[in-house]
Amino acid sequence: MQSAPQCRNGTLVTYEDSCARSGARDHKTDTKDKRFMDLVVFLPLLIVLGAFMFFASRRQKKAMQAMIDLHESLRVGDQVHTTAGLKGTIRAIDDDYVDLEIAPGVVTTWMKLAVRDRIEPQTADTDDVTDVSTSDSTGQDRLS
Repeated sequence: MQSAPQCRNGTLVTYEDSCARSGARDHKTDTKDKRFMDLVVFLPLLIVLGAFMFFASRRQKKAMQAMIDLHESLRVGDQVHTTAGLKGTIRAIDDDYVDLEIAPGVVTTWMKLAVRDRIEPQTADTDDVTDVSTSDSTGQDRLS
């Protein structure tokens, strides 16, 4: 509720002048401060979201480049897994397709994009592992 203008020392004092002198804030100033505070509260969320998007896209680019490198390095004779889980040996390869031998004499044609990974050949180091059995030298079970 606004009071009537008051007279001080012969000068007319309005409601806005009295509010300004008493420390009360203008409605426009309050609105600007509220917008600024909303922005300050919202800013960390934007920064976190931006960082997440940056790192997610970086990880995706690395994975895509690794897949491109795999498809470019495929050679005849490589054993591979497909995205469907099929294991086969490459018998022929061209720009977009590979022929996989999935059983002796059975060759199927697949898109290169369906090749998920290459199966690395077993090395001779794994053959040196000694077989640990549960029987002793007489052939009888030691666990009983």
